[in-house]
Amino acid sequence: MAKKSKQARIQVILECTEHKASGKPGTSRYITTKNRKNTTARLELKKYNPILRKVTVHKEIK
Repeated sequence: MAKKSKQARIQVILECTEHKASGKPGTSRYITTKNRKNTTARLELKKYNPILRKVTVHKEIK
């Protein structure tokens, strides 16, 4: 079992918001880290979606 750490940096998954609405199969996800103390809100970054072939907004999922 993984040990729970009290570190400031945590790993988060970003998922494309436009891809769900398009109805195309598959998902566009990225893994990144964020500082829990400085960024308490969910991340929202513009990343490239290879399935839609354009830059789209990716939001943090739980």
